[in-house]
Amino acid sequence: MFTVDTNAIDDLPDDVAAAAFRRLVKHLQHRHDAQNIDLMGLAGFCRNCLADWIRDAGFEGDKAAARTVIHGMPFDEWKAAYQTEATPEQMTRMEESLKRNGGTH
Repeated sequence: MFTVDTNAIDDLPDDVAAAAFRRLVKHLQHRHDAQNIDLMGLAGFCRNCLADWIRDAGFEGDKAAARTVIHGMPFDEWKAAYQTEATPEQMTRMEESLKRNGGTH
């Protein structure tokens, strides 16, 4: 049986981890069709979580500034241009997914 070493990520050099993070963010900035609600329903995190995480990691800006970094534009603009209304099914999937996060996100 294959065992996942969840600590291996901590052994990555910071420049490698940072490059991968930047690539992830740029990918999400390009893929506006990947709705936050769908990301939450599938993986238990979304762009807004990434904004919270950079603040937790020491980003000195406020929540709005962090969301601008992650979305590539002010969140209100991104929301108006790209966010669709969540369906009841999407909300249910998100709620179920968040339960699997074990109190973290």
